[in-house]
Amino acid sequence: MTVYTVGTFDLLHVGHLALLEYCRTLGDSLAVGVASDEVVNSYKPNVPVIPLEQRVTMLKALRCVDIVRPYHTLEYVSGCRELDADIFVIGEDWGAKPHNLAVEEYLKSQGKQIIQIKYDARTSSTIIKNTVVDQTRASTRSSRSQLVGNNEKR
Repeated sequence: MTVYTVGTFDLLHVGHLALLEYCRTLGDSLAVGVASDEVVNSYKPNVPVIPLEQRVTMLKALRCVDIVRPYHTLEYVSGCRELDADIFVIGEDWGAKPHNLAVEEYLKSQGKQIIQIKYDARTSSTIIKNTVVDQTRASTRSSRSQLVGNNEKR
């Protein structure tokens, strides 16, 4: 059985690992679709921090992942068809967008499964990015305070 899941996988973290390890338990082979920067930018305001090639390389290095497949258009039917996926794993934020409905219809017509899972609440790429920004701002403020303090001593 082939399990297929998709995502951006920017700033690979423990939540990604939990998802991928869980997906691996569902079948014999785990295929991971990785959204290109252009795909991500079509539905998010910013492109990933880590370039596509590096995200692919990191995912290929994980022992729970068998196949890594970048995708360059926001649709999932071709990946499911190409991989002959038996199970397509989606996250809790899955909505009724046309590309989502199309893959649901395709999988249903093929007698395949969709499994929806909750995200690991421990972290997310957005939380990591916000933490880095907050720390950078705090460091910048601290550096400015030190400069002001040093100038006052003169």
